[in-house]
Amino acid sequence: MKIAFDAKRFFHNTSGLGNYSRDLVKILAQYFPENEYILLNKNKSERGSAILENANVQFVETSKGTMSRQLKMGKDAQKQNADIFHGLSGELPLKWDNKPIKKVVTIHDLIFVRYPQYYSFFDRKIHLWKFKKAAQTADKIIAISEQTKRDIIQYLKVPEGKIEVIYQGCHHAFKENQSEEFIQKTKEKFNLPERFILNVGTIEERKNLLNIVKAIDKTEIPLVVVGKKTKYFSKIEQYIKKNKMEKQVHFLEGVSMDELAVIYKLADVFVYPSFFEGFGIPVIEALFSKTVTITSNTSCLPEAGGPDSVYIDPKNHLDIQSKIKFLWDNESERKRRADKGFEFVQKFNDEPIANELMNLYKKIL
Repeated sequence: MKIAFDAKRFFHNTSGLGNYSRDLVKILAQYFPENEYILLNKNKSERGSAILENANVQFVETSKGTMSRQLKMGKDAQKQNADIFHGLSGELPLKWDNKPIKKVVTIHDLIFVRYPQYYSFFDRKIHLWKFKKAAQTADKIIAISEQTKRDIIQYLKVPEGKIEVIYQGCHHAFKENQSEEFIQKTKEKFNLPERFILNVGTIEERKNLLNIVKAIDKTEIPLVVVGKKTKYFSKIEQYIKKNKMEKQVHFLEGVSMDELAVIYKLADVFVYPSFFEGFGIPVIEALFSKTVTITSNTSCLPEAGGPDSVYIDPKNHLDIQSKIKFLWDNESERKRRADKGFEFVQKFNDEPIANELMNLYKKIL
């Protein structure tokens, strides 16, 4: 079988969609080495270069021209005699020739429809048009959670039978045991507190960091935050200054994936009170790190967190506060829930996900 991928995000996105694309190709190449995997894009980058070292993975440059991703990439896949084309980020090419090829698209979320206030008018219209078009063109749609599946049915008017839920995993760094020496180095490099709670993710309104900061105000619980800053950061900065919390909240930058894995393991509690997610990879990362998780009782987060994470109302900082204090003061409860969470998260391991993907490909051929 020959499978072609839209590899724009594979080569050029550092987080979310990039990690999904790289992990998906990596696990397919590992567990199904008998197939060929083609990465189509106008250029490649250092990202994912280790995956390209596999004999069964190759980069193919798309034909030059205006909007080549939309107008040329599909036909390029057909010229390569691909059996399947997989759009990894909610889009499929618009132009194809008559050669038979099956089309699969992964849709991660429809947050731009549910929370339009976080997006410009133009972005919302473009996203919706692209996603609708891809959903119509595809032979099969992969939703990364049951929540996303429900949204696709509701907002894109797609019949349920066309959609398959296949969860995503997380980077292998979170499943490895780093050396004591590396753990110590990471502690020192980032000057980490002896005990702390952790939040990971882009610092934007939807992720709701301000309510964590409010929850730990007037406590002595240190918070470590890892994530790219957006305009929303200034709101948090103002609150921290006003309430003299500068020594309590630590923002880290330039954190590698291996360092992040160590920081997750060192945290007492991971707190993720996002208002809405397509899936919530940081929750999976925390559970693989054996760190107890507090997350929202909304969207797909209970799917990712499982029965032993602790759930809060993300709009209520006092609810977040009481759950943080409860776990912070109760080591045996932290350990019990972390162990149970680690058992639950095994279903997001690479092999079961690779098998589900391959079964879907075989089904449509």
